Amino acid sequence: MENHKYTNDLIHESSPYLLQHAHNPVNWKAWNQETLDLAKKENKLLLISIGYSSCHWCHVMEHESFEDEEVAAIMNAHFICIKIDREERPDIDQVYMDAVQLITGRGGWPLNCIALPNGKPFWGGTYFPKDNWMHYLKEISNLYKSNPDKVAEHANKLTEGVKYKDVVSLNTEEFTPNMETLNLTVENWQTHMDYTYGGRTGAPKFPMPHNFDFLLRYAVQNNDDAILEFVNTSLTNITQGGINDQLRGGFARYSTDKKWHVPHFEKMLYDNGQLVSVYANAYAATKNELYKETVYETLAFIQRELLTKEGAFYSSLDADSLTSTGELEEGAYYVWDKVELKSLLKNDFELFAAYYNINSKGFWEHGYYVLCRKGSDSSFIKSHHLNLAQLESKKNEWKKTLQKAQEKRSRPRLDDKILTSWNALMLKGYIDAYKVFEDADFLKTALKNASFLKTKQLQESGSINHTYKEGKSTINGYLEDYATVIDAFIALYEVTLDEQWLDSAKKLTDYSFDHFFNSENHLFFFTSDQDQALIARKIDIDDNVISSSNSIMARNLYKLSHYYSNSYYLKTSKQMLSNVIEKAISYGAGYANWLQLYCDLTGSFYEIAITGPDAKAFTKEINKHYLPNKILAAAVDNSRLPILEGRFTKGGSQLFICVDGACKLPVNTVKEALNLVELKFE
Repeated sequence: MENHKYTNDLIHESSPYLLQHAHNPVNWKAWNQETLDLAKKENKLLLISIGYSSCHWCHVMEHESFEDEEVAAIMNAHFICIKIDREERPDIDQVYMDAVQLITGRGGWPLNCIALPNGKPFWGGTYFPKDNWMHYLKEISNLYKSNPDKVAEHANKLTEGVKYKDVVSLNTEEFTPNMETLNLTVENWQTHMDYTYGGRTGAPKFPMPHNFDFLLRYAVQNNDDAILEFVNTSLTNITQGGINDQLRGGFARYSTDKKWHVPHFEKMLYDNGQLVSVYANAYAATKNELYKETVYETLAFIQRELLTKEGAFYSSLDADSLTSTGELEEGAYYVWDKVELKSLLKNDFELFAAYYNINSKGFWEHGYYVLCRKGSDSSFIKSHHLNLAQLESKKNEWKKTLQKAQEKRSRPRLDDKILTSWNALMLKGYIDAYKVFEDADFLKTALKNASFLKTKQLQESGSINHTYKEGKSTINGYLEDYATVIDAFIALYEVTLDEQWLDSAKKLTDYSFDHFFNSENHLFFFTSDQDQALIARKIDIDDNVISSSNSIMARNLYKLSHYYSNSYYLKTSKQMLSNVIEKAISYGAGYANWLQLYCDLTGSFYEIAITGPDAKAFTKEINKHYLPNKILAAAVDNSRLPILEGRFTKGGSQLFICVDGACKLPVNTVKEALNLVELKFE
């Protein structure tokens, strides 16, 4: 057993991020009532440091400051030091991120915030070099001792700012979605689009899945070739860039440059889950084989490196790994130099170098290259006098050779905690992939994960827990857990026709109304009314790398209103969108998932109801088509679902196509049904 000079209270935690800090000389404590009471008892400031296990700059600050005894002495003497895993406690992260953004105008991780013993923040920032960190800590400690009233006054003002930052009021004006508003929103957005490389202009570049999902839908339904080309440019460059691991599959969190070439190397479950959905949808719309390849390679990575025996998914792989000298280095597992490549690939090096750009395009730094591609395989085989089968054979050989060499390297650290919301996003990715490709393995994995969520995370009270590790389900769930699970369960019903998933989705929705709903503005709080109160109870509306919990919930309510003929769900959904639409018009990229709901309300939204012995076969056939403006309900026998009520007849199968409660005469073939579904906006 390894001996450690220091061990602090984090040794009792399960989070990999917290355990990484358990042997720092800093006397770290976890966020709990005992810690907060201690701060008040000793009248010490709270030093709240927030990060996550795969965060590169979190590791840098730990190595420079938190492992340093001189720094630790200052922190321990003057502060109650609390370390928080932002992925375990996004509620705390939201509050203190808002505070730091109000103080500095920006945010990020590591997030460091200093607060009064009562939790009210007054100073903070992100990464600090060691000397700066020590200087600020001494200054703040002296200020609190010499002028505590001034500090308290500032903390009170800042806390008020946190409470009212991004407050959304109830919109009581008439709300009628229309194409003019939708077009204006996209026009405003276009000024920030990079038509050369895709995504948002400038660097760094984050692959924002909900942006591409919405713009794909808008382009197809509005017959907008320019926007469709932008989406295809983005998706092509992302999957061919270094941000997508060309050897092992899986997307990194973001690209540090504007060309999607050099990633910030950590791989997060939530990115990969959402991007699988995007590429599956894009394949359904375009039949681009590159998108199919991307889905399969990404899911192979998930299956190999993040899937547990219980059917759950781990959270992430670190950006950093150990080099041969024993130092943690960003990207060390993934990058290559020419000497090693030539040694491994021998006579194939030149062809490999041409395909994966071991040249100025693929160069990173210090003699290392990040593999990336450019152009289509068809153009490559023409210029190198190959056929497609030969290229595929070469690629498989190269990957086996280099993966074998990688296995001798130190692997990136795994964050093995399991998060309900991120699992639901990955579950949805598997379902969307199954819809399009009908791969039975995708459905098998999806069903096993859904069963895990239902049996391990869903509680007898009707609540759902946020985390799971080593057989223990903990932390009362946040709105993001409910919203994403409901969304995934609705999608799972649409491919299995098993009504237990729709029933569970409705029960979780009703629980959310009971414990998260804000009756003043008809949005949902991020935290349950059963959770310990923080200095502010936040409402999440911005669609960031993950869509906001309220936008997902609003879309869930819209879908469930159709399944259950529930007018309250529909009214609430529309009111939620109405509350944020002005923000969405001015900044569509930050409200793209909300805009999906706007699309539902702007054009025709179809209920496709299928009954009879061919229901499952018809469902499979319809699911392969790109139809973002529909829900689907089907059953072989009688169903208790309101959407299917009165639609069963003896004998043959029938398909009903309905809009706003008005139905066409039933038809008997999928082809006839699809002819009744209009994909264009009205």
